[in-house]
Amino acid sequence: MKSKYPVSRRDFLRLTSTVAAGAVILPFGMSFSDKAPAPMLRPFGRMKNKVTTLGLGGQASIQWTPEDVDPVSIITKAFDLGINYFDTSNVYDLSQLHYHEAFKKMNLIPGKPNYDKKLRESITLTSKTLMRWGKPGWEEQENVRNKSNGDDVQTAADDVRRSMSQIFGDGKGNYPEGSYVDIMLVHSLETIEEVDVLYKGIETPLSPDENCGALAVLRDFRDGTNLTGTNPKNEKLLKHIGFSGHKNPVAMIDIMQRDKYGLLDALLVSVNSNDHLYFNMKHNVIPLAKAKGIGVIGMKVFGAGTMYNQVPGFSREPDQIYRKVGSTSLPSNELIEYVLTTPGVDTLIIGIGQVDEDPLKCQLTQNYYGAQVKPNAMSQEKRRSIEAKTAQAAGERTNFFQLDKINMTPPRDVNQETKNGTTKITWQTAYAAADPISHYEIELDNKVIGKVDHKPQVLKSNPFVFETNKSGNFKVFTVDKAGHRA
Repeated sequence: MKSKYPVSRRDFLRLTSTVAAGAVILPFGMSFSDKAPAPMLRPFGRMKNKVTTLGLGGQASIQWTPEDVDPVSIITKAFDLGINYFDTSNVYDLSQLHYHEAFKKMNLIPGKPNYDKKLRESITLTSKTLMRWGKPGWEEQENVRNKSNGDDVQTAADDVRRSMSQIFGDGKGNYPEGSYVDIMLVHSLETIEEVDVLYKGIETPLSPDENCGALAVLRDFRDGTNLTGTNPKNEKLLKHIGFSGHKNPVAMIDIMQRDKYGLLDALLVSVNSNDHLYFNMKHNVIPLAKAKGIGVIGMKVFGAGTMYNQVPGFSREPDQIYRKVGSTSLPSNELIEYVLTTPGVDTLIIGIGQVDEDPLKCQLTQNYYGAQVKPNAMSQEKRRSIEAKTAQAAGERTNFFQLDKINMTPPRDVNQETKNGTTKITWQTAYAAADPISHYEIELDNKVIGKVDHKPQVLKSNPFVFETNKSGNFKVFTVDKAGHRA
């Protein structure tokens, strides 16, 4: 690590607040000429490597690059700080090519005489595919997207090879032996229909005459098999498979509950201090991921810039990139701390618009110091105060990418069956609102006769169960930790 900032996290953040208020003179004797503290690391699901609490997002100036910004310097500066989680995607325009240039400087291109295998093995590199089908010739289907920036990309297999070529090879389809990404995410999952396509060939038999979903293809490239016919060289180009989701907890829960095959190891999920104002991730999606041993990466910490008065919507061109550091009314470090103290979050990624030699003006350095927090470092009172501050400073419509808030739901798909004098009642998980679910109450003739504690439902095939030898008119209610019932 070659960093230059010796100031403690507390003093650095105090200086950050001073600069945000307009003062730019450092206190007498203060210097940033030495080294930054070593980055905090956290376990990451079932994966071997721990991850730094801050990861580098592959968008912002790495994707939509202003003329006066060098995107490669953002990536190499992240390495210098000790960051070891790196994010990109096949739909992030030139992002993967910028990683290629940075990786040449960092000696991370396999097959080169100076290849640093140890450094490569110490980082977690993630790319993504927005392809849902596994083979060419798929039919258009409502609510199912298939997209890539590659002109010749027709399937998820094409996206896997495209990532290898752009990050490690010539960008024209060729890549050296030894190329791999640590995680390939099914990108931006939105609908149940997409989940249905993704599991074709996993939940159903693979047939050479029928198409299959992307998960079957990604499994081939993870395991070095060719069950789908899309990996004839039996290449192992992926270490792990995961998915990302910005919007719909129902679809995200569904893809995890259907995974009884050990496919999913990582989740990239939108979560920030306005999450509770929407169909939230923190009480619905993230607890299930942790129960399944999945590593969780937070994203959209600043609401894609909308918390700092950017136009609501994803960036589409360089002049839409936010290049300042926080604000006095909403310090960026508090928003980072909020996400990293959300139970279940292992790390987070932030796209960088601006790096600077002056660490007080450098988004990457600011975010790095802000991210040096332990999982339990924030009280519930502090979390609520940041939620209130965010809503006041940025408004309540920052998370344009999430579904609107819902009320807590009753148990779903309740089923009752009586055999040999025993009544068995089963149901699928309810969805939480502002407060986490506590338990389920079973009523008989309007009287509570039993309780089942709520816990994340790991598999759809393993519903909640209550059995009794009584008979009559049963009802099942959801109860959250604030005492609300549905």
